[in-house]
Amino acid sequence: MSKTIRFNAFEMNCVGHQSPGLWTHPRDRSWQYKDLAYWTDLARILERGIFDGIFIADVIGYYDVYKGSNYHALQQAAQIPVNDPLQLAAPIAMVTEHLGIGITASTSFEHPYTFARRLSTADHHTKGRVGWNIVTSYLESGARNVGQGGLRRHDDRYEVAGEYVEVLYKLFEGSWEEGAVVRDRGRGIFTHPEKVHEIGHKGRYFEVPGYHLCEPSPQRTPVLYQAGASGAGKAFAAGHAECVFVASPLKEVLREYVADVRRQAAAAGRDPRKVLVYNLVTIIVDETDAKAQARFEEYQRHSSYDGALVFMSGWSGIDFGQYAPTDLVRKVETNAIVSVVEHLAGGGKSWSIDELARWGGLGGLGPVFVGSPSTVADILQEWVEDTGVDGFNLAYAVAHETFENVVGYLVPELQRRGVYPAAYKPGTLREKLFGEGPYLPASHPAARYRDIERVKAEEAAARGRALEDAVA
Repeated sequence: MSKTIRFNAFEMNCVGHQSPGLWTHPRDRSWQYKDLAYWTDLARILERGIFDGIFIADVIGYYDVYKGSNYHALQQAAQIPVNDPLQLAAPIAMVTEHLGIGITASTSFEHPYTFARRLSTADHHTKGRVGWNIVTSYLESGARNVGQGGLRRHDDRYEVAGEYVEVLYKLFEGSWEEGAVVRDRGRGIFTHPEKVHEIGHKGRYFEVPGYHLCEPSPQRTPVLYQAGASGAGKAFAAGHAECVFVASPLKEVLREYVADVRRQAAAAGRDPRKVLVYNLVTIIVDETDAKAQARFEEYQRHSSYDGALVFMSGWSGIDFGQYAPTDLVRKVETNAIVSVVEHLAGGGKSWSIDELARWGGLGGLGPVFVGSPSTVADILQEWVEDTGVDGFNLAYAVAHETFENVVGYLVPELQRRGVYPAAYKPGTLREKLFGEGPYLPASHPAARYRDIERVKAEEAAARGRALEDAVA
């Protein structure tokens, strides 16, 4: 029997997410991103389609690499204006019962102690359906506007992220023991104080001495998502992530990526089967191939050339506005998303700037699949079988029409073939995804922080040895 195919919806609390210019389409709703009804309507559509979740991207900053300014980003609403994603968790949860809610938040711009409280609160409010997409950020404009002057070097940002997640693991997993909260009205004891621990973290980048402010949420540590595809990003994903997102336009590149992440996860002592990989895809589906192609061509007429290059320049760190349309994309060392440059400059295909803009104008960095339910189902099954990928992170072209068509046309076809879920599993998001308990497994690096007093003793001893070596 063929492998089960999984879907996430790829969204962002903005107008022009992955298809700049499509907001001009008369049926598009993305301009309503400010309204809760936009999100609750979408959530109901996705839950009807048994999507694993809605994955909400985010950026802190704006795209100002293209032609050296943010003029075209503002003009085309290319991910600006953009609102906070975490505030969407509660309204989405209130109109759904099962849909996972993945929230993007950067380790570069927010202190882990305050973020831990915000994330635990969301996990409580959703009854354990929240995931955190761990990003290190890639926009210089974001770093400048929070007073950092500029971004750290790419691999250094992952070093900070490593300590950041360590702080969160200590807070989520170790600060409050199981059974600390008893809510005993008779004895007047809500919490046993002796079962709540200071984490005593003293690291290179963060010092967090005290207690987590929240009692344990249904998952303790929310499901961990990660989208790094560079060398450093893959190593981080293999060590920490439960769900990994990649944006590969070519099967050959995707196959290599999936194998590498799973190989590194196994080397890190984790079960590689507990790392789900989703590839970015945009699906244009209709009753017949001809109708789907006509819909695709209709969408293309609304795509923005400048908007596409705003994204490509921002993601890669290369100002594509300085080149002629016929020039070829070449590998350049940048401090942005390293994997974007690697994928575009490699993979056996040469891209002109014009081709890059026209391809990226619909669906961003991922491929676009167009056809009838049968045609698209064949393509998806082929990609799964040829690459080992677990599922697809679906971007929209026209909101919410793209997702309505996927749910209405494609999902029934995949279910008929027996390669798509017919119902949700019970429990938290982690239980739905992996069919086991609500907490991270013992093989995950977070598990070592459950005995926080032992960890503190080991870390104090290590600091003592380091001091002795320095004196000697």
